[in-house]
Amino acid sequence: MDIAKLGPPPGVVLFEVAWEVCHKVGGIYQVLRSKAHAMRARWGDHYVLVGPLVPDMAELEIEREPAEDWLGDVIKALEAEGVRLVHGRWLVGGRPRVVLIDHKLPPERIEVIRHRLHRDHGIAPARGNALVDDVLGFGEGVRSLIQAVVQHSSIRPLVHMHEWLGGAALAPLRRSGLPVATVFTTHATSVGRYVASSGEDLYEVLAMLDPARTADRFNITTQHEIEQRCAQEAHVFTTVSPITGEECERLLGRAPDLVTPNGLDLARFYLGHDFQTHHAQYKEQIHRFVMGHFFPSYAFDLDRTLYVFNAGRFEPRNKGFDLCLEVMSRLNAELRAAGSDMTVVFFIVTSRSTRSLEPRALHARGVLDDLDEATVRIGRSVAERLFRMSAAGLRPKLDDLVDDYWRLRHRRLQHAFASHQDPLLCTHVLDEPDRDPIIAHLQHLGLRNAREDRVKVVYHPEFIGPVNPLWSMDYEQFVRGCHLGIFPSCYEPWGYTPLECLAMGVPAITSDLAGFGRYVLETTPRRDDGGWLQVLPRRGKRYHDAAADLTERVLAFCRLDRPARVALRNQAEQQAHAFDWSRLASAYHEAHDQALRRAHPNS
Repeated sequence: MDIAKLGPPPGVVLFEVAWEVCHKVGGIYQVLRSKAHAMRARWGDHYVLVGPLVPDMAELEIEREPAEDWLGDVIKALEAEGVRLVHGRWLVGGRPRVVLIDHKLPPERIEVIRHRLHRDHGIAPARGNALVDDVLGFGEGVRSLIQAVVQHSSIRPLVHMHEWLGGAALAPLRRSGLPVATVFTTHATSVGRYVASSGEDLYEVLAMLDPARTADRFNITTQHEIEQRCAQEAHVFTTVSPITGEECERLLGRAPDLVTPNGLDLARFYLGHDFQTHHAQYKEQIHRFVMGHFFPSYAFDLDRTLYVFNAGRFEPRNKGFDLCLEVMSRLNAELRAAGSDMTVVFFIVTSRSTRSLEPRALHARGVLDDLDEATVRIGRSVAERLFRMSAAGLRPKLDDLVDDYWRLRHRRLQHAFASHQDPLLCTHVLDEPDRDPIIAHLQHLGLRNAREDRVKVVYHPEFIGPVNPLWSMDYEQFVRGCHLGIFPSCYEPWGYTPLECLAMGVPAITSDLAGFGRYVLETTPRRDDGGWLQVLPRRGKRYHDAAADLTERVLAFCRLDRPARVALRNQAEQQAHAFDWSRLASAYHEAHDQALRRAHPNS
């Protein structure tokens, strides 16, 4: 039975609460915005997303509108109490209702909230942490909103909170005795993320970890205790993958009731048969970047060049950046030893603190654009003259058809474009380049973009967007133009990047330490082709063994001819439909119905 077609239970409104509603920070933003259409399919306007009011982002993300129904009465009551809220429609698929709450409270109010959480729930009173203060202010606003819904309407609230950042109101709501059903989803545990980032193998040491002591070691006791209380007190507790469920049971003291895997709204990515055309179009734009970045120093055959990438938050070990670079070093040695004429350009796309784009990169791109304009002008001029003279029966020399001005300008631009330095490894001026682990690792591995290297590396410490003059394209267009995504994470509760690759017809490699990889292993029949999506074994494997395995996989991909790569792109695009929210939202529906049954057993 299709639960979505049944509609919402009578009198119930689902409030989905998260720090990333209309506030792009990480992967939960993608979960919420892509899932909205599927939630609306069941709940209609009985679905309300609740997030923090970040004015600059709100202006871009929502279309404000007054709430004319029961929610309007609730908002008026809250505004009379001094709570500032904004109501509107999120400009994503499904156009769901959104309430954004001003979470910036005076220090004395935050101190009262901090004291109450410690007194009533034993949550440590962290001070001097601006993010924790903002989360406490947001939690107070959510508590006030749900309390007002109960007091000023006949609605029965079902509140689904995500992560500790969206869950600060859960324990107070349960203590209040209000008739509220609650669901809590953690996408990663705070302790687990910090342990993995520190260089330890989380799953090797998980059974021995003392959660409280570990949280204290990383100075995240308040975050951990909020998360722990949410997990233990929610009517239904879920997480995004079985592998994350293991750390939840150990670190939060409760095994998840359900796994709620993350999907995508694939209609947003679907291009029909045109997706291959778009790959070729956006690959040409990447060619343009590569020419500007490398060709001042030396050229290589773009028709014999593959573009591979990893992208995500700057967590080099968790995201597998370190393993990717190790593999690129090995791949470079293999290709050089074989005398290959193939070039692989590997992009690391992340976000770091930078001062500016590299002046060399900007200069080269500017000259390249001028050179493009000059060659177009010369071509038009030559074509027009050649046509007229040919029609007149003349046979001119082509060199004679170029004006001296354009001949000289073309020569000067070529001279200005040339460089005697190796191409840059990083496209930006980093704030602290001497302390950057990616730069240090590249130097350690000897990857320096030398002419003889068959593998080139571009470290791009800013997420790609159309306002970047080096690219003038969206991140999704960049992905479509690439040949392969490589995401060998050692800690990844879910991992959207490989799934996004598949949705755009790009083969990908993930790992069995990523929630998505684990989900695929458990739900998808294994294939012999090992092509459109590969799951690299990392659990229980040594780093260098995983590097050797991944090197062989990437090398095998490099040996494919163009028809084989086209076939893999077709398979990737077709198989992505298994991960659409139309199929995966059923786990959320089950979590919501289960919470209602537990909260209101006699209804």
